Amino acid sequence: MFFCIFLRFAEKLFPKRGDFLAHKIGKQTIIIDSAVGIRSSAAVGSKKESEGPLGSSFDIINDDSRFGEKTWEKAESKMQELACWKALKKAEAEMAEIDFLFAGDLLNQCIASAFSARGSKVPFIGLYGACSTFAEGVGLASVFADSAAKNCLAVASSHFCSAERQYRFPLEYGGQRPPSAQWTATAAGAALVSRDSGAPFVKAVTFGTVEDLGINDQNNMGAAMAPAAAATLSQFFRDTYTDPDDYDLILTGDLGAVGAQLMRELMLREGFSLGDNYNDCGLMLYDREIQQVESGASGCGCSAAVLSGHVLPQMKKGVLKTVLALSTGALMSPTSVQQGETIPGVAHLVCFSNEKGGIF
Repeated sequence: MFFCIFLRFAEKLFPKRGDFLAHKIGKQTIIIDSAVGIRSSAAVGSKKESEGPLGSSFDIINDDSRFGEKTWEKAESKMQELACWKALKKAEAEMAEIDFLFAGDLLNQCIASAFSARGSKVPFIGLYGACSTFAEGVGLASVFADSAAKNCLAVASSHFCSAERQYRFPLEYGGQRPPSAQWTATAAGAALVSRDSGAPFVKAVTFGTVEDLGINDQNNMGAAMAPAAAATLSQFFRDTYTDPDDYDLILTGDLGAVGAQLMRELMLREGFSLGDNYNDCGLMLYDREIQQVESGASGCGCSAAVLSGHVLPQMKKGVLKTVLALSTGALMSPTSVQQGETIPGVAHLVCFSNEKGGIF
């Protein structure tokens, strides 16, 4: 009798894994047990992006960086609208079917996202994770789709001209760019995250901690973000008891040449060796030898476009089966730079798999 009472009490206190869906394991990782996946995705870019190695992977290209708008900031809102529209069109879905919209950009107060969403009539969750925003959005959308919603949209964007005007110098200034500098992508990416959508499935999400190793050079974003990327990735491996060899592709957001090399070194210190299956979106978007982008690409739109236009479609085709995608962000503002602050970083990770049953 006593044993039966104990079992009933234990079932209430410690529910079985099947009694709930999304649940935390380890220190920072959330496992998605249900069939939450990427129903469709779309990427939008401009002329420079079309001239890079992934130019053919963009769904929409406009050689006019203003996208027919009067300002670069309005153009960024337009890119988000186009990316969402295209993702919905691919899925044969309507905006009315979307339960929540997760969106973010680099502009002050996330105006590109807010202005883009104002006609959608969809509950809007504005995000700011700097260049980590797309993985943050997809991660949150996946948790929501696993619990409180069926269809969520995640979108992020950046624009070279609006970012330069806000963070560095007016374009007319013509300042010298050091080798460590990166080129902010004029791009946007959107992903429709749905329950029972089919592969690729979102298997896990690791939300990162803010890391700061004292970098204060805004022309060296890779070095500022790499510590956060290494912290998130190594924690994911520890939480899931997996290692780099378990994945077809491990992809950071926009560390560029400087940050990607530092990432390898930092991961070795953590006890993990990144092999040939490691790459960086900032090294994939442009051809550094002919496009004069110094260390590579950056911006929210960098990882958003590479994932939405290239990686996720590769998974749908079966070319890739397991992917770890980390969007990386430098959490600075014009005010913090003017006040001499160092640049903290953050990285959020999404684990994709073509296998419904899970990889853990």
